[in-house]
Amino acid sequence: MTSFILFAVLLVVAVIALLLPPLLRAPKPSAGADHREANLAIFRDQLAELERERANGALDLADFEQAQNELQRRLLDEVQPRASAPSEARPGRKTALALLVVLPLAAAGGYALLGNQQALDPLQRQARITPQQIEGMVAGLVEKLKENPDDSKGWLMLARSYKVLERFPQAAEAYGRASALVDQNPELLADYAEVLSRSQGGNLQGKPTELVERALKIDPNEPQALLLAGAAASDRQQFALAADYWARLLAQIEPGSEESKALAAAVERARQLATQPASAEPAGQASVASGSGAVSGEVTLSGEVAGQARPDDVLFVFARAEEGPRMPLAATRARVGDLPLRFRFDDSMALAGGKKLSDFKTVSIEARVAKAGKAQSSSGDLFGTLNGVKPGSQGLRLLIDQVQP
Repeated sequence: MTSFILFAVLLVVAVIALLLPPLLRAPKPSAGADHREANLAIFRDQLAELERERANGALDLADFEQAQNELQRRLLDEVQPRASAPSEARPGRKTALALLVVLPLAAAGGYALLGNQQALDPLQRQARITPQQIEGMVAGLVEKLKENPDDSKGWLMLARSYKVLERFPQAAEAYGRASALVDQNPELLADYAEVLSRSQGGNLQGKPTELVERALKIDPNEPQALLLAGAAASDRQQFALAADYWARLLAQIEPGSEESKALAAAVERARQLATQPASAEPAGQASVASGSGAVSGEVTLSGEVAGQARPDDVLFVFARAEEGPRMPLAATRARVGDLPLRFRFDDSMALAGGKKLSDFKTVSIEARVAKAGKAQSSSGDLFGTLNGVKPGSQGLRLLIDQVQP
């Protein structure tokens, strides 16, 4: 919108710059004025000639007076404006001043009456697609794919649509049908692995891990694949391997960001766990401990701020101690297109230097739509917070309904 206003102002200034100089410039003497001056000089010479002829006796008194009267009449016709000629209108400073004021006011007033200011807002131009509309488009896409089952692009579009609707089993099946596009694309392979894992209750073992490994063979630095590979290795208690995957991902993240700090803490914790004896904790004890302080729930976006978010905007969900370090105890990253988003944090996801959810009486859960794509807050971010959450709380409802000033 700012660009449009600047462009419009420049156009008005350009028009004024073209119109004002001729109006402000002093009028030049006309050619008619020069002609009259020459005629007056001739009349004076003729009058002097008559007087010489009268003095020399060449003209009698009657002829002299007649010639003098004729010459005076012609002189009067030359110096007096003709009654039938309109007076010459010359533009002046008043006209210039009027244009200087009227043009900008007319432009602004005309746009205010006839223009549509909301049309300049990119957020207003974006189509707001409701879940019902998505369901309708998905149904239409399914019908088209029945007629053309070999349309890999169509299956890929269907898989992403199912993911937005959190219908993960159907999304995984659609990804499988789009193998012609997925098999050689590391980003799609990693996304397929995530969807398949979520359809299996978050289990990354088996085919999800195979997909992640294939993605890393194509691109060893694919971010989502590195994140999932580390999580899968941590589930298998291969903490040194998990630390290696996450360290490679850490090298791609902006230093000093909240995301970077959280991942660095995860790398450090994985390395610490890798140095502990395998028998230090009986089998199965870790899974019991990880669930003892777990908090879970669902994040949704308020309709009042939904128009300010795009499906591809980055979404962070954090668990922080209400009293203690500000670094997240646990965190997850998603996209606005994934909303409503189910989350679950437990002690196995601890990030902040070994501190766990169960170490604190209460924690706060925050969801933030990061307009700049960074975990640290910035102006224009959308967020929501739940305070006083006790470890072990389930079925939480977190609404994103505020805008960061």
